[in-house]
Amino acid sequence: MSVTIDITGLPQERIVFGPSPLAELAAALHALSEPGHHARLHGWVTSTSAALKPELADRLHEADFLWRSTRSDILLPARPRETLAEELDDLDRMPDERYVAAALEISCASQYDTGAPSPLVDARTRERALELAAARGPRQSAFVRRMLADPPAVRAWIRRLMEDCDQAFFAETWQRVRVQLAADARHKTELLRRRGLSEALAAVSSAVSLQENGEGTAVVVDKLSSGSTSAAGSGLTFLPTAFGWPHLLALHAPGWQPVVQYPVGSPEPTGGAPSVETVKLRLEAVAHPMRMRLCRSLARGSYTTSELADTYGITAPEVSRHLAVIRRAGLLTTRRRGRYVLHQLDVTLVARLGSDFLEGVLR
Repeated sequence: MSVTIDITGLPQERIVFGPSPLAELAAALHALSEPGHHARLHGWVTSTSAALKPELADRLHEADFLWRSTRSDILLPARPRETLAEELDDLDRMPDERYVAAALEISCASQYDTGAPSPLVDARTRERALELAAARGPRQSAFVRRMLADPPAVRAWIRRLMEDCDQAFFAETWQRVRVQLAADARHKTELLRRRGLSEALAAVSSAVSLQENGEGTAVVVDKLSSGSTSAAGSGLTFLPTAFGWPHLLALHAPGWQPVVQYPVGSPEPTGGAPSVETVKLRLEAVAHPMRMRLCRSLARGSYTTSELADTYGITAPEVSRHLAVIRRAGLLTTRRRGRYVLHQLDVTLVARLGSDFLEGVLR
């Protein structure tokens, strides 16, 4: 479960780190629409929401499918600019078919990797977009209908919405965070130049790594989803965000330059956050009824295999098989005392399972 970006033969200068005001505005809008994902931003979300004029809040609600449950690819620029206006100008130059298909990404999530045709030219995709928009509510349904009927008018409406957000709250916020984001991008660029891509990726996140084998080289983003793309002929862009954690976004749609948006200052534990596969193994390890009962004892102290077998009325080989599963998941500590081998549950890691699971599904 990961997103793989093939960078075989890609010149190092085509790998770019840089802050994007449009991407940061989208991350901020997501935090406003899903505050439960961003407990660390509670103060900013509360004060900003309270200061929003009702008319602007209504317009944000109308278009929030662009950034709420997923992030539209049009909000992750592959060429970061200095100003929001410049990035909105770039967006204005995008063809209607490409813009609408990306804006209504909700209509083709299952076909994201294969590249679903634009709803403007494909009747089936159009029907699906309208059906899914209706499930989101009457405002979203009406908005999608307007976009499909008159793309230029709705595109202009979205641009005005972004500009009004900039005037209402984002310009001040951007002035505050842009220095931090620019410094982070310079640091990653310097790491890339001096120490190589592997170290630069390790500084981005423990969930981003470099994979090299006989078939080529790829950047792997550990997520609870699967996808692949190539940066050949285009490049790879990394966008730092102060509003992103715990999300780690990877744009990998066919025909688009790959973009990774990563949070700066994320509160990862020492050694990095566990991979989604590790979280899966740990959840499976403790979900079995007998292993749950064994964990009840192992959480309280150290036990030998024979003691556990006697306590729960099963054979020692059965206990050993269950302990092997817990051990493979990294939740068991083992020490020897004379001829006895004592096992104990690592309660610190078990205590993290809930937050690790939540971070994995939100990543």
